[in-house]
Amino acid sequence: MQLSANQQRILGCLLEKQSTTPEHYPLSLNGLTNACNQKSNRDPVLSLSETDVQNALDKLIEMRLVTLDEGLSGRVNKYDHRFCNTEFSNLQFTDQQRAIVCLLLLRGAQTPGELRTRSARLAEFNNVSEVENALSLLAQNDYVCKLEREAGKRESRYVHLFGDTNEVQSEQQPSAITDVRNHEINELLAEIDELKEELRLIKAHLGL
Repeated sequence: MQLSANQQRILGCLLEKQSTTPEHYPLSLNGLTNACNQKSNRDPVLSLSETDVQNALDKLIEMRLVTLDEGLSGRVNKYDHRFCNTEFSNLQFTDQQRAIVCLLLLRGAQTPGELRTRSARLAEFNNVSEVENALSLLAQNDYVCKLEREAGKRESRYVHLFGDTNEVQSEQQPSAITDVRNHEINELLAEIDELKEELRLIKAHLGL
């Protein structure tokens, strides 16, 4: 499943709103566009037009990940996901796993601690260990992967694998670059120490 950034955002919004505002679900095109462009709980914040959202929806409908409930007698068309936990989907998640996938679709790579903090309206996690256990099960099925821990960070981040794998690689690039730079800096510092020692010996030999 290779979802574009807009398709990921749409599915994330449908999963979120199904849980947090079931009285307004399924979503209209206008409601879904507003959800995609929401300034809170989104990373990055987008500014999609209804045309952008409609184009992505059309592809998701072709992929059988979204269904259209056509409004009759003037009613507005509504959109419902078939991404997971339906009779039409191969993806069957626990509430905790579903919450994690939803958050990763909406906000990109996150740490277990961030996922627990942000999941309050989607699922209940008693502690970070429960988040890590759910992530471990998702990783076993290749739905998420753990990124290399960034320098200076206590926790590693996790990213979903429903998008372009190049995005995952780009997420890992900064960490790799940091490691290379740290190695180069350490080598330079070692050379400076050697030069200082040589200078000290020369001065001692000359009686300076």
